[in-house]
Amino acid sequence: MTSLLSILLAATSIVMVACTPQAEQSGADSQSSLAQTPTASGPLSRPIRGDGGTSAFYSYDEDLPSQPGQLLRQEPMEPQQAVPGAAQSTRLLYTSTDGIDGTTITAVSGGLFLPAGGPPEGGWPLVLWSHGTVGIADRCAPTWNGYAPFHQEYLGQWIDRGFAIVASDYQGLGTAGTHPYLATQPASYSNLDVIRAVQNADFPVSDRVVLVGQSQGAAAVFATAGHAADYAAELDLRGVVATGIPFFSAEALAALSETRPRDKVDHRLGYNFLALTLVEQLDPMFEMEEYVSEEAMATVEDFDTQCYQDMKSVIVERELSYNRSFRVPPTEPLTVAFSQMGYPRLGLPMPVYIGSGDEDRDTPLRMQAALIKKSCAAGSIIESRVYAGFDHRTVLNHSTIDSIPFVEAVFNGEMIRGNCSALPDEAASDR
Repeated sequence: MTSLLSILLAATSIVMVACTPQAEQSGADSQSSLAQTPTASGPLSRPIRGDGGTSAFYSYDEDLPSQPGQLLRQEPMEPQQAVPGAAQSTRLLYTSTDGIDGTTITAVSGGLFLPAGGPPEGGWPLVLWSHGTVGIADRCAPTWNGYAPFHQEYLGQWIDRGFAIVASDYQGLGTAGTHPYLATQPASYSNLDVIRAVQNADFPVSDRVVLVGQSQGAAAVFATAGHAADYAAELDLRGVVATGIPFFSAEALAALSETRPRDKVDHRLGYNFLALTLVEQLDPMFEMEEYVSEEAMATVEDFDTQCYQDMKSVIVERELSYNRSFRVPPTEPLTVAFSQMGYPRLGLPMPVYIGSGDEDRDTPLRMQAALIKKSCAAGSIIESRVYAGFDHRTVLNHSTIDSIPFVEAVFNGEMIRGNCSALPDEAASDR
């Protein structure tokens, strides 16, 4: 069966999923403009895609504070943007550091969701939620577009158990500049700074935080835990929960094989188009037109305004195959993109829960097992579980039978011993 990495470079499809429904929004004249003024540094100094389509809340025209993690503004969310069961759902705009250049302060959006009732002493225990692929268009940002139903179900379980949830849209989703798709450093900075923003403001949340994510978001929280010591050492991060986590190892990239026909219509080509927009952010010499065919360029441009879930059907309707989409195989530029999708360290200073479905086609079991094995070898405490009959999406909600007790134990200060001595089979079949 096809592994994800074979899809990525041999068939050039990136598969990190999670889609969101389009939120009903009124007042088109209140939405932000697509036009942005280029700047000397930061997100607006690079090629700009996806900007616009959200409200004026997401734009910040004043001088930004010089420090990341500062709350700029807040407002209530509409019901369709909220998390089920949350008594308070608040949209946030805060400062963060551009994760591409590592220095420029930029504005990022996110959300805070609080349970009903009075908080316990010390504030609601805080979960950082990190979402999966939605696209690169601002209008796809979860705080604007809303969360997918299976994410709403998942997040509602945390709210029902008395956890507050803070979530970043990520750099460039909702706010100015192009979202650096799947790049883990920008997502990590966005995550760490939204935690700082809510903890430094007048919200009833605890100092203790657990990082939780799925698919692209699973990679983001694993990387967030790795970046924290150097970027936000003051934060009290207690643990990590990741389901459907990817791992782009050098060994796997070197062992790619051609496994899928290039003359068949494939909606997964959309992930490849998104990855190439990251290359535009990294390499000023990269020209999309050198690799993407004239026939497929219109579809690439459509990603500037459309969300990933909608674009899957567009690709099928336009009957795009690999051969019809690319003039030249984009293997070399995708390798540049993959270099930004890794982890700063595999040995993490906090316990990690990893939930995997044995029917996961998007981040196959052998990929996740390779990360677990290497992270255990690097000294991490990993509690891993494999769930029979569950795939990349369905494992998220099913895994709460183990992930929620794991988080409760972490918050209670209980010792997590992990099961590194009983790892899932790295060579397991991707059935």
